[in-house]
Amino acid sequence: MAKLRITWVKSGIGYRKTQKRTLAALGFHRLNQSVIHEDNMAIRGMINKVRHLVKVEEVSS
Repeated sequence: MAKLRITWVKSGIGYRKTQKRTLAALGFHRLNQSVIHEDNMAIRGMINKVRHLVKVEEVSS
C-alpha cells in the first residue's frame, strides 16, 4: 500500500480549533516536522481539512 509523507509547513495560529486538533491527530508536534502515514480515505480527509497548512508527497518504498 502507498505511503504519504506529510510535512507541516505553516503555523496553525489563527485557525479554528478543529484544524489544530487535526494537525495533532496526524501526529504533529512542531512546525516543519514530517510524518509518514498509509494512504487511505481517513488520512486523505484529514489532509484535505488542513491542506493550506501541510505539504504532501508520496513515498516510494
